[in-house]
Amino acid sequence: MNIAVIGPGAVGGYYGALLARAGFEVHFLFHSDFEHVKNQGLYVESINGDIRLSHVRAYAAPEDMPVCDIAIIALKTTENHLLSRILPQVVRPDGTVVLLQNGLGAEYAAQAVVPDAAVLGGLCFLCSNKIGPGHIRHLDYGSIRMGQHGPGGRAAGITPQLEAVAGLFSTAGIQVDTAGDLGRARWEKLVWNMPFNGLCVILNAVTSDLVSSDPSTALLRSVMLEVIGAARACGYGVEPEFADEMIAATRKMVSYKPSMKLDYEAGRKPETDAIYRYPIEAAATAGYDMSQCRVLLHQLEYLDHQNR
Repeated sequence: MNIAVIGPGAVGGYYGALLARAGFEVHFLFHSDFEHVKNQGLYVESINGDIRLSHVRAYAAPEDMPVCDIAIIALKTTENHLLSRILPQVVRPDGTVVLLQNGLGAEYAAQAVVPDAAVLGGLCFLCSNKIGPGHIRHLDYGSIRMGQHGPGGRAAGITPQLEAVAGLFSTAGIQVDTAGDLGRARWEKLVWNMPFNGLCVILNAVTSDLVSSDPSTALLRSVMLEVIGAARACGYGVEPEFADEMIAATRKMVSYKPSMKLDYEAGRKPETDAIYRYPIEAAATAGYDMSQCRVLLHQLEYLDHQNR
């Protein structure tokens, strides 16, 4: 099977490099790094062993790429308006799209563009940063929780397409935990993303700062419990104890800047819609007010306006 990787940065570049090293035919769509990677290759500096791809199937435009069986979308959700142009060029109409993105809503947009394709969502538990052109630094973790988008967002179960992609990733050394209910998996990831992404920007902190102080840990837990309440209002039975599990897991992580903190420091548009606005709206539709998360959203919008 041939694979397209759209957005080979900290996430797509890392997983794409693992797939290419395993011998799969991987085609990478680059933007600013195209010339560098075409001439000098792709380098992943990893705690599990470095990867150097000297010869990369690199492209600057989707029209130049072959039509692939699988398209991995690792763009920021702020770039998802490009999917209507990209997806028809890079994936077979009945192929598989794998969205390695945060937040809510991306699967609906992709399915609208390629209605006959299988659309999967992957939640990456990965500490990885892009530190230069064609240069990715993998710091910790690397597993993916993956599920298939069902009609109307309903749980699709463990489908043959999901099992096939999970098996392919596993061959490349990527641990995949398959989820029968992608919606629940996305809300569980939001339990971490909504407090840590926003508070690392607002408080000018990294993850280890927030979990090493009693006041900030109390704030994290309070926001997490609100996200869990929203998930439960939307029909996903996430238990309150999950908040403490996420805090304990973060204490074991290397000190890390979440993606929104890196975007803020680089002056890029933050993923506030996918990570904050859409979950807040979904909860409101279910009759639940995410008041703390709305405060975080307004603070992030103000800081972004000042920043950009």
